[in-house]
Amino acid sequence: MNTLEEIISENRKYLDRGEVASYIPELKKANKNALGLYITTLNGEEYFAGDYDTKFTIQSISKIITLALAIMDNGKDYVFSKVGMEPTTEAFNSIIDLELKNLNKPLNPMINAGAIATVSMIKGKDKNEVFNRILEFTKKLCGNENLKVDESVYTSENRTGNRNRALAYFMKSTGIIEKDVEEVLYAYFKQCSIEVTCKDLSRIATVFANEGVLPWNEERVIPKEIARIVKTIMATCGMYDASGEFAVNIGLPSKSGVGGGILAVAPGKMGIGIVGPSLDKKGNSIGGVEVLKDLSEKFDLNIF
Repeated sequence: MNTLEEIISENRKYLDRGEVASYIPELKKANKNALGLYITTLNGEEYFAGDYDTKFTIQSISKIITLALAIMDNGKDYVFSKVGMEPTTEAFNSIIDLELKNLNKPLNPMINAGAIATVSMIKGKDKNEVFNRILEFTKKLCGNENLKVDESVYTSENRTGNRNRALAYFMKSTGIIEKDVEEVLYAYFKQCSIEVTCKDLSRIATVFANEGVLPWNEERVIPKEIARIVKTIMATCGMYDASGEFAVNIGLPSKSGVGGGILAVAPGKMGIGIVGPSLDKKGNSIGGVEVLKDLSEKFDLNIF
């Protein structure tokens, strides 16, 4: 058994301690026992183990993509005039942070309120153009022209996304969101419903590891400064209200999603994609975090 298979095997024991996401009904169908890993290095080597070919929806990992796109469209000063840069101690869908702290501005772009505000700043003549720009940019980042939306998950999110609607309408009332709220939520729910694999995540991560340049053809798709900003926000806010503990124990800019995915960046070295739909109480893959901890220790990846 190779090292990666051993790491996956060792950490399967944690899966029973978590639960699949249930607040989006369609996500309850995920396989709680899946755990997989895909690594893509900057020189094109690929390594994988476990249930790496499992398909799942990208969910909150898409927030790093829309943050990059929003800054490319508007510049960092405008984006961060509407969304903060600070970590949170509240849950990713908290309303408390939004109303009581930071002058009604979402604390950061990785919580739901901040991500919805970020999407509202992406340019397009209508909701379809905005979402198509997000989808095409995601395809480019992972070199996969076949990416598509899981329509059943999108329908489920749109039907049950009342907390996100509350966040969005509150931000409309304070002027953070300037567009039509339902048009913004259309793009947001759709982006979260893009179906991916660990390989897709690992390739997106390599672009950030390579400072915004596609490693497979040397095309720059994200300005270096913006890639750096996104990695920094990932390091401080990417794992919700567990981001501080994650930085201490693992030390990689990372972003999780309630579909069970984790994208992790080892700057200058590799991109890592993980799937493990069994989640801890903070919404992070319970087995995936342990896998990353072992990877970070074994290969000395901690950036701190």
